[in-house]
Amino acid sequence: MTEIRANTVLAARREDIELDTGDGLRLVGELALPAAHDPVATLVTLHPLPTHGGFMDSHVLKKASYRLPALADLAVLRFNTRGTTSPRGTSEGAFDAADSERYDVAAAIEYAEFHEAPALPRRWLLGWSFGTDLALMHGLDPSVEGAILLSPPLRYSRPEHLAAWAESSKPVLCLVPEFDDYLRPAEAAERFAAIPQAKVVGVDGAKHLWVGEPYVRRVLNEIVQTVLPGHAELPVEVDADLVVEQS
Repeated sequence: MTEIRANTVLAARREDIELDTGDGLRLVGELALPAAHDPVATLVTLHPLPTHGGFMDSHVLKKASYRLPALADLAVLRFNTRGTTSPRGTSEGAFDAADSERYDVAAAIEYAEFHEAPALPRRWLLGWSFGTDLALMHGLDPSVEGAILLSPPLRYSRPEHLAAWAESSKPVLCLVPEFDDYLRPAEAAERFAAIPQAKVVGVDGAKHLWVGEPYVRRVLNEIVQTVLPGHAELPVEVDADLVVEQS
């Protein structure tokens, strides 16, 4: 058996993708699928603030793509919002403070909804920081089952966005670090009370960036339990033949 470390990459089918937005831009991304069969559910990820270093490779999202196709049969779609650069490339356009990014979110959801061979079922939004605002503001689509929010700052989203999610009755999970820089668990519980079905989970010891393997494992387990209730806890060791890369 091999321990899963911070940079362990497990077997999956990975392909570079491009998303075309309704306002004429092309965004770059990646889709990770289970290696041998079709996914049972799908994560459409929305990364942290690009003006502060956020991109599709922000570590929790990258580790979700490294591990969850193999460990939970999930598809993980990551992409750079407009004007954002990563090793995958640069998406066209320019950062627009969560306004024109509505087209980016729509393009990702549409790609997942209409993808074939394989289909990408049971689509959930997974937003982190700025990505949580994008999910709340622009992600309430009929084809989306719910939203998982990591370190939500509620910086750009407004009360009307929370009200819309409340009315939808779609599940919302908020994972809030004890020592978050912007919104800590007690205040998050107050703010998200506007969404009666929202579940706010404070994570002791964690900070906004979820640095540290114990916190990454906690986040990934919470994601899987939300999307696939009753799923076994994710292993910390796997058969060596499942490891593609280890460092």
